[in-house]
Amino acid sequence: MTDTNANDDVGALPFEAALKQLEDIVARLERGDVPLEESIAIYTRGEALKARCDALLKQAEARIEKITLSADGKPTGTAPLDVDR
Repeated sequence: MTDTNANDDVGALPFEAALKQLEDIVARLERGDVPLEESIAIYTRGEALKARCDALLKQAEARIEKITLSADGKPTGTAPLDVDR
């Protein structure tokens, strides 16, 4: 099995599960007690999990809208969220 095949399931993970696995991988690598070959494999999985989390966050940001208010503070509608601010 190649690294790509080993990480095929990442694309189906919900955000919370992907983030938890990524946190577990970081903790294992920080301890430094993982054999080299396993470190490489879990690092590769960590990269896939990070990409999954990034993609899910971008999707969520695209769906969020901010409420626009009139000068007197009453809601007038919605506008896309400005994520650069």
